[in-house]
Amino acid sequence: MKKFLILIIIWTFFPLNVFSQEIFLSLKKNKVNVRYGPSFDFPVKYIYEKKNLPIKQIDKKENFRRIIDHKKNSGWIHVSQLKKINSVIAMKDKIMFKKPTFFSKPIAKIKEGRLLIVQKCELKWCKVRTEDLNGWINKDNLWGTIK
Repeated sequence: MKKFLILIIIWTFFPLNVFSQEIFLSLKKNKVNVRYGPSFDFPVKYIYEKKNLPIKQIDKKENFRRIIDHKKNSGWIHVSQLKKINSVIAMKDKIMFKKPTFFSKPIAKIKEGRLLIVQKCELKWCKVRTEDLNGWINKDNLWGTIK
């Protein structure tokens, strides 16, 4: 019983999420170099060619951020190429609705992997745009943080 109480006290004062904060960012430009290490001296590993692509920051060193994308690719990007998150990726096929409810008129089918620009979020729904479509999608199965 004492061990159980000690675990509860530790968990209360030191929650696990304190040690592993997820920070999501978006790519600022259409062409962003991802490097093997946190410096311009390191060679380019690959190049992203998708503005607003959401990525997760997993480490930082000076002006570079180590990132990972929704396909588990990782590398280092200079902070000048990143901006505050404003997009998500659909991780499963979804339906876009006219209003934030499943009972609303369906507008389009959003395919898995589709990049969506977030305009605003309310409870379990986000108003998004993609190319020439605007509507609401449920927050489930989206990659990227939405507050």
